[in-house]
Amino acid sequence: MEQRCRVAVTLEQCWHEVPGGTARAALESVDALLRNPDDDRPIEMIGVSARHGSPPDVAWMPSIPVEQLPLPRLALYESWHRFRRPRVERATGPVDVIHATGMAVPPASAPLVVTVHDLAFTKDASQFTRRGVRFFTRAIELAKRDATLIICPSKATLAECIEYGFDSSKLRLVPWGIEATPVTPAEVAVVRAKFGITGRYVLWAGTIEPRKNLPVLLDAFDRLGRGDVTLVLAGPQGWNEDVQKQLDRLGSRVLQAGFVDRRDLAPLYAGADVFCFPSRQEGFGLPVLEAMAQGTAVITSSGTATEEVIGDCGVLVDHRDAVSVRDALASLLENESERMRLGDAGRERARDDFSWSSTAAALRSVYLEAAG
Repeated sequence: MEQRCRVAVTLEQCWHEVPGGTARAALESVDALLRNPDDDRPIEMIGVSARHGSPPDVAWMPSIPVEQLPLPRLALYESWHRFRRPRVERATGPVDVIHATGMAVPPASAPLVVTVHDLAFTKDASQFTRRGVRFFTRAIELAKRDATLIICPSKATLAECIEYGFDSSKLRLVPWGIEATPVTPAEVAVVRAKFGITGRYVLWAGTIEPRKNLPVLLDAFDRLGRGDVTLVLAGPQGWNEDVQKQLDRLGSRVLQAGFVDRRDLAPLYAGADVFCFPSRQEGFGLPVLEAMAQGTAVITSSGTATEEVIGDCGVLVDHRDAVSVRDALASLLENESERMRLGDAGRERARDDFSWSSTAAALRSVYLEAAG
């Protein structure tokens, strides 16, 4: 057996008020590596975070030990990006690789791997806070300068990185995965009752922020004009998005579920007639894959990473055009056989092309390459 490869994984986003997709990807990746060990050179992971007085919410609890650096989050992020200290080893001890799983980039005191989820802030800065744009810009410049290797979850993000000036020889494609748990009708019924869903519904899931494009989805659903179908919004309030007037106009036709526990998400996907996700831009689009894994027909945006995920197993729309989204919804809601066909095709694609075991193997390969 070869010597282990010890990897420090940044997991501070688990304590964020809205952990979002980067936390989900980091936690699921860690779990995938734990479930798929390799005896040739074992990967040992240790989490690293800022200083906290309590653990993260149980829904975001890492499955590996997490050691804390002495600074609170804002001070740590500022110190990392401005002064390039403290070293993560101050908390973790010696490591062979550091993996920055979000946009906070620690100093490269060991070979540094950085996941660049997307470069949306370079396309439309108005979708983000000014502070966020400054933070992301500095993070990307540090990743370009200091990273040994860069992980991209999709070909779309990889292409964006090349366009932005990254060294293409450092870029590695590591798509996210899915381990679909079969859902029973009884479990769907329990979740329906929990959220007060009584009839047919269209589902959307994500953090409410500008690039998720909720105004267009709400406009499309309003134009649909069907009182027998509810639009269910599953996800926490994020930033820079005010859709209250649209929600008031739609009234009881929209159900705001808020943050949904991961255990309830699969039944919620499975019970939906359609999953509609007309996002402006994604680095990958995990909600689309989650819906596919549950056999739910998907509508999503053309020309984005979600098109890459869905392949020919869903309906693509112009995310700028509420009429395009409405027409797709109307067509699928009226065509049960097409919903079933797309659902079956999506489930098969998710199972065959996006396993977490494949993600774990690709991550292991990146870590070992970085470690040398």
